[in-house]
Amino acid sequence: MTITIGIRDLVRNSKLLEKYDYIDIEDKRTHTYKGLLVSPRYADELKAYLEKKIMQKKRSKLSKIMKFVGTMTGDSSGEKIQDLTMQKKIKYGE
Repeated sequence: MTITIGIRDLVRNSKLLEKYDYIDIEDKRTHTYKGLLVSPRYADELKAYLEKKIMQKKRSKLSKIMKFVGTMTGDSSGEKIQDLTMQKKIKYGE
């Protein structure tokens, strides 16, 4: 079961977490979504899922950065940036 409540309602009655699987938090004045509270029953599963998703994002960013590591570590054998750019254009057909 789920419910949508305001922060003030949660502060007044924190036992709501025991009754519901998750609770959507909404600002009652502006009707903007503020977040999600999950029952302790599902907390471990959700943490594992989020850690996996965050790790995938980090790996994706790292793989994009690793493309440039050769030029950053000095593996360019003293070539000028213009020469490296030209080699890249030839290699990748840009």
